[in-house]
Amino acid sequence: MKHIYLNLKRFDVPTELGGVNRLAPVASWGRAVVEGTQEALRAYDPAAVEFIQFLPEAHLLGAAAALSGDSPVQLGSQGVYRENTAVGGNFGAFTTNRPASIVKAMGCQAALIGHCEERNDLKGVLKEGGAPDLSAVNRILNRELKCAVGAGLKAVYCIGETSEEQPQWESVLGEQLSAGLQDVDTSRVVIAYEPVWSIGPGKTPADKDYITKIARFVKEITGGMDVVYGGGLKADNAAMLASIPEIDGGLIALTRFSGEIGFYPEEYLEIIRLYLGA
Repeated sequence: MKHIYLNLKRFDVPTELGGVNRLAPVASWGRAVVEGTQEALRAYDPAAVEFIQFLPEAHLLGAAAALSGDSPVQLGSQGVYRENTAVGGNFGAFTTNRPASIVKAMGCQAALIGHCEERNDLKGVLKEGGAPDLSAVNRILNRELKCAVGAGLKAVYCIGETSEEQPQWESVLGEQLSAGLQDVDTSRVVIAYEPVWSIGPGKTPADKDYITKIARFVKEITGGMDVVYGGGLKADNAAMLASIPEIDGGLIALTRFSGEIGFYPEEYLEIIRLYLGA
């Protein structure tokens, strides 16, 4: 099966506040994303491809309300907290955090864990506290994965190396996989590879040979888990990524990178068409 993931980050912030949202007013933004995509996605065989859209938590209820019967769109949270609620246990004292139980109750089928932006945030907190062992990041993400999967969610687990880590990419990615997936039911997990060193303005994108090398490594280490490209599935790399047998899909974020930068449903649908060839 192919996996097409949409990570909408904070694309809900209007342009007048410094964001890229030209799609809809904030209160109806989640609904607009779903309504602008779900009917066109019905053209694809649900047994061959899944579409999961990861939205900021505030928009999940609006997005869920916009789902039509048998919608091809599944919803995902952009993370879960490393602890969960439990009957007879902690009933929800998790201010600002997202227990997996409420994410599931809000209508999500999946959670995004370990995105490079989350990893950077965790590293920053650890450094601020004087913690020298940054491998703790992988252990924290492991707890998040266990909470997500334990709540019945699918999980997309992001791994990737920075430019400083690139010379040791095998050990870096190997540790992210071994520590992050320890004692996790991997049948409910897909790996998303982010070449952090190549993401961003002015950087050289990872090429086909490099992506293929990493995907083969991940499949070998994990016993054949599905691997998607998390460095950005775009119109200009869709055909290249589709030509890599070891890549099982991709993560879409922005659809337009110049002019009126932002996410646009019609461009998202065109990227999918280019990748899937239909």
